[in-house]
Amino acid sequence: MRLKELRKKRHISQVRLAIDLNMSQNSISRYETGAHEADYKTLIAFADYFNVSLDYLLERTDNPKMNK
Repeated sequence: MRLKELRKKRHISQVRLAIDLNMSQNSISRYETGAHEADYKTLIAFADYFNVSLDYLLERTDNPKMNK
């Protein structure tokens, strides 16, 4: 998952992301390292937060645009 890449590109700390999405910093860290897999609701929250498609977030495409 491109979570860490997206977060760093936008200069957002794990703590800031966790606060903005009402999660713990520990959860963000686990998602970034792959120690824990995000559920659908969480994946959608990440994609919406960074305004990218789920496919981009999950590294299924290199196009971050959401198809509508």
